[in-house]
This record gives sequence, C-alpha cells and structure tokens, in this order.
Amino acid sequence: MTGFLANPLSLFDIAGKNAIVTGASGAFGALAAQVLAGAGVRVALAAGNATALAATAEACRALGAPVLPIDARPSSEAACDDIVARTADAFGDIDIVVVASGKNDVSKIVDMSPERFLDVMDANVTQSWLMARAAGKRMLAQGRGGKIVLMSSARGKLGHPAGYSAYCASKSAIDGIVRALGCEWGTAGITVNAIAPTVFRSPLTAWMFEDTEKATQARNGFLARVPKGRLGEPEDLAGPLLFLVSRASDFYTGHILDADGGYTAG
Repeated sequence: MTGFLANPLSLFDIAGKNAIVTGASGAFGALAAQVLAGAGVRVALAAGNATALAATAEACRALGAPVLPIDARPSSEAACDDIVARTADAFGDIDIVVVASGKNDVSKIVDMSPERFLDVMDANVTQSWLMARAAGKRMLAQGRGGKIVLMSSARGKLGHPAGYSAYCASKSAIDGIVRALGCEWGTAGITVNAIAPTVFRSPLTAWMFEDTEKATQARNGFLARVPKGRLGEPEDLAGPLLFLVSRASDFYTGHILDADGGYTAG
C-alpha cells in the first residue's frame, strides 16, 4: 500500500500512455500537447487550424513523442468518434483525453444575437460533451479506466462586466458536466476533472504583459484581486495538467482545479 514511498515521483509517471488533445492549435491545447509529449506520451492532436496544428505536431516530435495530427474539430458525434477511432488505430488503447477546444465572443448581451450565444455554447459545451462521450465509450469498453480533462475558467464561477454572458454560461456548464461525469464514471475508474485558469500568458493575452499604459492599467486592475500578485505563466497550467492525467489524481474526480493565483478565493 505504501510502496510508492520509495519513489513518490512514480505517481506522476505517464510515459508510454496514449492521449488525445483537441484544440491542439490553441494556447492551452498546444501547451497540453507538449507537456504530454515531454512526459513520454504518444499524442493524437486534433484541431481545425492546419497551420497551427502542424506547428504543435512538430514541437511534440522535437520532444521525442510519436504524434498523430488529425485535422478535425470535435464538432459532431461522427467527428468525435472518428478522432477516437483514428487514435486507437494508431496507438491502441486510449488513456488520456484533454479537451482544450473552445472559443469566446465578447459582447454585451443586448448586442449579442442568439446565434452568437449558441455558437459559443456549441464550441465550449456541446463539443466538450461530445468528445467526453466518445472518449468515455472507448474507455468503458477497454475496462481499465482513463483520464479526461476539460477546460473550465474562473468565469465558470464569476461574472464579468465586459460582456461575458455566453462565456460565463458555457464554463459554468463545463463545471456541471465535470461533476456529473465524475459521478457517472467513478466506479469505472474514469476520472473527469477540469482546469480553471484565469489570465495566463498566451498569444491572446500577450498584450497584458507589455510595458504600455493600456496594459499596465488593465494588469493592475486585474491584479488587485489576485493574492499571488501576478498573471499566470504556462508552467502554472502544466503542473495541474500533469497531476490530473497521472496516477497521482486517481482519487480526484468531478473536481475543478482553480489555476488562478487565488483569484476566485476572495
């Protein structure tokens, strides 16, 4: 029972596992793919942006990982089933699935059409549900558990005055899916969790890290309620991801891990 104490780091060893990362062309998806590749995982990378997908695939190969690029989004039941089937054909059983695909559309509610709202909900909620469903079916059939990680946000718990009604609703829904599936699949050994970051360094947020008046004003206003006193860096998400896809988190499911420097604590 305590054999791991001779080598506690073995709890985080995922070398030789097989993984799917959707949204692999985005900031978190590309990071997740490279974290898994660097840990010795075979990675299937799914994304709709072929150029960015190729760049992520090359970065993973440079880390020594076998890579399967899949030019597809989890936009339908058929697409998700195909991503799972192609990964299984290439690598075998599927151990890890990270759903990092999604989008935001910032607009005051009175200016946002129902179609735009539903588009955000589809990209963030429906596609995450479909991908988790496809992966879960495969993991249940394999009969040896698995790890599923979805992408939430601090906005799943908190509102925002700048027009985030669609995004906040979608991330709250992700939290609900995580809890529901954590309960549904717990006895099957499939853990379902989410990482909920706040602002971290990425191409979309790079401007907030700049030394300009606009960036400084925005950054200071945000940091006023971040106990850690800084914005997030990629490694702040890498650690939680490695925990949630490894044996170290076997007793954690239905959990939303706030990677936010304490932002949602107060």
